[in-house]
Amino acid sequence: MLEKFLPREQFNSYEDFKANYKVNLPEKFNFAYDVVDAWALEKPDKMALVWCNDHEQEKRFTFQDIKHLSDRAANLLKSYGIVKGDVVMLLLKRRWHYWICTLALQKIGAISIPATVQLTKKDIAYRNNAASVKMIISVADPDVVENIEAALAESPTVIHKASVDGPREGWIDFNAELSGADSNWKRPTKEANPGGDEPMLMYFTSGTTGMPKIVLHDFMYPLGHIVTAHYWQRLSGEGLHLTVAESGWAKTAWGKIYGQWICGVCLFVYDMDKFMPGRLLAKIEKYRVTSFCAPPTVYRFLIKEDLSRFDLSSIKHSDTAGEPLNPEVFNQWKAATGLDIIEGFGQTETTVLCANFEWIKPKPGSMGKPSPLYDIDILDEAGQSCPAGVEGNIVIRNLDHFLPPGLFREYYRDEAATRKVWHDGVYNTGDVAWRDEDGYFWFVGRSDDVIKCSGYRIGPFEVESALIEHPSVLECAVTAAPDLIRGQVVKATIVLAKGWQPSEQLVKELQKYVKNATAPYKYPRIIEFVAELPKTISGKIRRVEIRENDGNS
Repeated sequence: MLEKFLPREQFNSYEDFKANYKVNLPEKFNFAYDVVDAWALEKPDKMALVWCNDHEQEKRFTFQDIKHLSDRAANLLKSYGIVKGDVVMLLLKRRWHYWICTLALQKIGAISIPATVQLTKKDIAYRNNAASVKMIISVADPDVVENIEAALAESPTVIHKASVDGPREGWIDFNAELSGADSNWKRPTKEANPGGDEPMLMYFTSGTTGMPKIVLHDFMYPLGHIVTAHYWQRLSGEGLHLTVAESGWAKTAWGKIYGQWICGVCLFVYDMDKFMPGRLLAKIEKYRVTSFCAPPTVYRFLIKEDLSRFDLSSIKHSDTAGEPLNPEVFNQWKAATGLDIIEGFGQTETTVLCANFEWIKPKPGSMGKPSPLYDIDILDEAGQSCPAGVEGNIVIRNLDHFLPPGLFREYYRDEAATRKVWHDGVYNTGDVAWRDEDGYFWFVGRSDDVIKCSGYRIGPFEVESALIEHPSVLECAVTAAPDLIRGQVVKATIVLAKGWQPSEQLVKELQKYVKNATAPYKYPRIIEFVAELPKTISGKIRRVEIRENDGNS
């Protein structure tokens, strides 16, 4: 399948890759038709998806199965009035229905909004109205159903709601109707044919600094994930790939559908009731997963387990994205498995921007080097390119005349927010980094999170990485706290590991530990111990909330 989209697949070096990588952009490209249905025609018995849960249930789907089910789902949705341009929200956790519904909506030309089941009634109502959602397809967990139904009173655009967990009064029984739906579906022709630069997918941002914005991607977006899957995750047409993510997050688009199926790899989906590291490791062992991707938080929990109890020898490649990787986590995973954790970096608005590609040796904690899809630079406040060792904003340049596949089109219905970060041919990611003499990028923090203390600029990640090496620290967030003399000082908010108790002695020990691990001026002058850190529903730390509570917004 890759040969359809890549004029050249193999490269001799990173420099060769960066200079010469190209991707064909077919007119009216539509992933559901041009990839999934194409696999079904070319290799109908090729495995596409292996799904299991915590209740001894298992399902296996070939590409032909996926095609037929998505055709049925397209007819089902069409029967309820879903047409090209309509918006449908999917709250499906890790149910196999996510893949079927996503493809069905693409075949119709409707727009999907994957969402997490952690949304409250207020969150759901906000999303319904901000995006004019017409239909909701959801799991039937009691709390989720309660929040959806409560939000509908304030959501005039929502006409239908469907459950994938069996019959429920007032809800469409998705499974029953799917089995009875017509399996004959033909690709629309001419103007009705959905694809290309038309809207396909919306994600709401995490809202770490304000109300969530709507990231709009077009039908070309999946092609941007060839770099993600083939060159960062190093997937080919064989094996079983697991990315740990609920379907409501952009991490699923990165690791559980688009680039992976273009490569032809089979997806492994573990529909867990609750994240339990031991159970996840047991599933990896049982199903012989060959490629594994998870955010650093998951790795932090995995290395706390006795990894020697599990046979993880099937894993040939492990990688991470979603937040910076602490070097201590890298070192412990490698010691236990012999595998490097290959880091990548990007946003909901993009595909992978930087990564440790196969031609370069990973430096633990580094984001790696830029993807060939984008012209990436680090700029200072005057808009000038920063020399090695100097911090600045990560940007994508030269967007005046060409939109690379994978880059979002806009913040939907928010021209001001779009123009704030994207103007004069430059998209400013809002992330601060520096590059070393070898061209590797190193994450510092969100621009709002950088601490300015006595003339120094201090990135929270370096201090957090030092703290997390200490055995007492389970999680931590480093922020700026107001100070009359210095303007700002470094503050560490810490969740302690089991068996540790707060004390003045521990505060001094941690401060000394950071002084020895980093430049002494970066040590946290304030340390607060808490039971948990404030987080978004996606699990990202809300440093802004800590700053606001400290009177320093």
